[in-house]
Amino acid sequence: MSETTSFDSNRAPEPVGLYPHARKVGDLLFLSGIGPRERGSKKIPGVELDESGEIISYDIATQCRSVFENVRLVLEDAGAGWNDLVDVTVFLTNMKKDFPIYNKLYAEYFKDNRPCRTTVEVKSLPTPIAIELKCLAVLRREI
Repeated sequence: MSETTSFDSNRAPEPVGLYPHARKVGDLLFLSGIGPRERGSKKIPGVELDESGEIISYDIATQCRSVFENVRLVLEDAGAGWNDLVDVTVFLTNMKKDFPIYNKLYAEYFKDNRPCRTTVEVKSLPTPIAIELKCLAVLRREI
């Protein structure tokens, strides 16, 4: 059995449950679901909430940029990089409305590295966000 190591970034938003940001198994780095939240606060870039915490409006472009940045932070803190990504699963809460903007931004961020990708619509995510990424990277150097 391969040795496993867990990683928690001190720059990415804290997990919303009992799990690490990433886990290394052999040469693979598995990232937990990463959203667009900001570390140390409940703020979600691009999201406006009402008093009860329900979404009033959101900007999917702002959330995409934030989630891509959070993924980058976790990768770096675990000893990997953006170009080490080999598989990305994307969860959107509104495929019809958000896919065109997300797909355009995804193409900008992943123009040099083109990992496999699956995009799935879900009814909701654990926090009031519209996008979450689940990623797999291959480590090309010892961490």
